[in-house]
Amino acid sequence: MQIHPHSEFNHSRDRRKQGLQILLDRLVKRMQRDELVRQTTNQLRESLQVDRVVLYYFYREWQGQVTFESLSSQEFSILGSTGPDDCFNNEYAALYSAGRVKAIADIELEPIQSCHRDFLSNLQVRANLVVPILIPRGLWGLLVAHHCQGPHYWSSSDIEMMQTGAQTLATDRNILES
Repeated sequence: MQIHPHSEFNHSRDRRKQGLQILLDRLVKRMQRDELVRQTTNQLRESLQVDRVVLYYFYREWQGQVTFESLSSQEFSILGSTGPDDCFNNEYAALYSAGRVKAIADIELEPIQSCHRDFLSNLQVRANLVVPILIPRGLWGLLVAHHCQGPHYWSSSDIEMMQTGAQTLATDRNILES
């Protein structure tokens, strides 16, 4: 048996090349996913004529953060916000996992928990619409529309539009694989 001096070198080079291809494939998928989320949130914000539409992504069971936002003005940015830990619990998670849609026209008039109202007020929210993004594994995230400058009465077509946006995200292969 004869050992070729370049065979180990070629094997190492092939492994590096394969690793780079895997990394490149992941990067492309992430960019495609991010662009879909960006387009979806921008279209929803413009169509609903609200101040902010965000994607709240769950990175761990019932823990997440705002990973995308579309804004009418930079002053409304909440990118990276993690939400009130003591407010979003298993009860709320179960409701959203079952498909709950929550529309609040005016947080000042809505009978909600004080921690929830305080949290929304701190984010400058006056009205919000929350739709779950459900994938086969369960609750992946929340698509949320906020109006900050006053009450906003959500029509059935507003709710349908948000549900369509959530469904678009929930069926994207790059999101399903993430």
